[in-house]
Amino acid sequence: MKVSNLDHLGIVAGIIDEMGIEEQINTRIGRSSREKVSAGVIVKAMFLNGLGFVSAPLYMFSKFFEGKPTEHLLGEGITA
Repeated sequence: MKVSNLDHLGIVAGIIDEMGIEEQINTRIGRSSREKVSAGVIVKAMFLNGLGFVSAPLYMFSKFFEGKPTEHLLGEGITA
């Protein structure tokens, strides 16, 4: 069994999904076949990071998602 800390991020991710922000961004920007992660998912991750790790510099972005259920929050196959 693996336990991950979801905190308030699950609610925020759910609201982002319900509002369709990720799809709107992907529609407007488009998607390249070379991308591993879409622009919409990146913006969603930035929202989540901004609401939980504000005082850290951007190069620590991946550290924020360590220990969090990224596949549940951002999508299948996405890891910290």
